[in-house]
Amino acid sequence: MAKEYVPGETKEQRKIRKAKEKGITLKDKVKITSPVIAPPKPAPTPAPIDQITKKITTPYPTKPIAFVLGNGTSRTSIDPNVLVGKGTIYGCNALYRSFSPDYLIAVDTKMIREISNAGYQLTNSVWTNTNKFSREIHKINLFNPNLGWSSGPTALNFASQNGSETIYVLGFDYQGIGRKQELVNNMYAGTENYKNVNDRATYFGNWQRQTSMVIKRNPRTRYIRVVETENCFIPDSLLGLENLQHITIEKFKNILNIS
Repeated sequence: MAKEYVPGETKEQRKIRKAKEKGITLKDKVKITSPVIAPPKPAPTPAPIDQITKKITTPYPTKPIAFVLGNGTSRTSIDPNVLVGKGTIYGCNALYRSFSPDYLIAVDTKMIREISNAGYQLTNSVWTNTNKFSREIHKINLFNPNLGWSSGPTALNFASQNGSETIYVLGFDYQGIGRKQELVNNMYAGTENYKNVNDRATYFGNWQRQTSMVIKRNPRTRYIRVVETENCFIPDSLLGLENLQHITIEKFKNILNIS
């Protein structure tokens, strides 16, 4: 048994003696009790300046994008086919006659009858409001709850619910066309189930109010309305919305690199 204390022994001498009595040299003891210190980690390599600049100057997010196509005449110069692969496409009503969007939204009973008679819903995703007529259509999708809104705002609301972070809104003109904006503004005017080209413009108060409601309900979603000119008509209810901006068709084409 090691002695606890020897008269006249210093603290350092006692430390060495106890180590020897246990069969451990002081050098060995230091090896056992000394902590292992890991070498310092190398500093991270900074990102190249051009990569940092690219992140800052990218005009719009590359995360999930959607396009909601209304049928106002302002989108006449944009072929929907050039948008394929750039985001999810939501279309309205007679768009199906010449182009198949990812989702077709139609709430007017006459248009739903036309679409179902063509059998379009059998091979494509068609959505409409719930009513006695639509419940009997084979393979049609019904909104629940039924908002009772117009097709354009309903499509915009649908795109917002589906998680798109940036939504481009095309053909939402609201105002009529002609010298006094008195004529119907629709790409399909004069065709089946639409007003004639010389008919008076449709009242757009409900459309603008419903559009505004969607945008206000989704403050984290970025809405970009594509218009013909910088001095385009902006309804009162769409003024001052922080997550809504308006860009010209020319700028839209430049952003997406389309012609």
